[in-house]
Amino acid sequence: MLTPSAAHVLTLTTDPAHGGRWTSLRSPTREWLWHRPAPGRDTAAPGDAFVDAGGLEECVPTVRGRPDHGDVWARPWTRDADGSEHVRGTSFTLARTARTDGDRIRVDYRLTAPAGFRFVWAAHALLDLSEDARLRMPDGADTRLFPEAAPLLDRPWPAGAPWIAGPWPAPHGVPLDRLGPDDGTAVGAVVDTDSCCVHDGTDRLALRLRADGQPMSVALWRNLGGFPDTGPYRSTGVEPMLGRVFDLADAGPGDAAQVPASGEVRWRLTLTGACRCPETPAP
Repeated sequence: MLTPSAAHVLTLTTDPAHGGRWTSLRSPTREWLWHRPAPGRDTAAPGDAFVDAGGLEECVPTVRGRPDHGDVWARPWTRDADGSEHVRGTSFTLARTARTDGDRIRVDYRLTAPAGFRFVWAAHALLDLSEDARLRMPDGADTRLFPEAAPLLDRPWPAGAPWIAGPWPAPHGVPLDRLGPDDGTAVGAVVDTDSCCVHDGTDRLALRLRADGQPMSVALWRNLGGFPDTGPYRSTGVEPMLGRVFDLADAGPGDAAQVPASGEVRWRLTLTGACRCPETPAP
């Protein structure tokens, strides 16, 4: 029988040669990362249109916009002798070191760039979740909805607005904490919190972000068969983020991370297979 700590242990596999993508995040009972067949992913080059193979992509310096899903997802990373990995983008370098500490994985990041460089980073994790999965974030947390949510709102979308905000878990009448069956919708949101806990049956996955002096959030991509227009599929993104917008071009004051005079920004992403949040009530 698994001890409580062993039952929660996670293991991580990455693919430095193909954009540093996380290809596996396993607990003793399941694979957490969702995948789909995408043969073009392995041959993608910088400047190509994004190829969605699932897993977790490192998206920086933007998620939406240009370059789509950022500048490093199609660049080869280098794995160093100490196990750390790094990649050089057009105007920055991103390095990460993943370590297992008991029942958790800690991933330490360092971005180096000229002082004043602004960016958005997201751990673009697509998770393999059932229709019954629940997402736990602080009730009332400020949540930005983006224009694809317009058909689902309890009011008209304001003309020209890049986003509108409301409280988690149902901003403007759109329930985001429950996935449910496919309904042909796809909604993106950014929640003003540094952590999220995923409940799926008896399985748990907690994600927590730490960064001094930088804006932190959790982005959500709830695609219930509404994207893309041709050949839509189901996918759920739970994405710890530096910044508060998907597209760096939309970032107002405080909406993007910024490199200080030191020339580097450091942050940590911690993943565990156990949550301390209250249990999700039965529907």
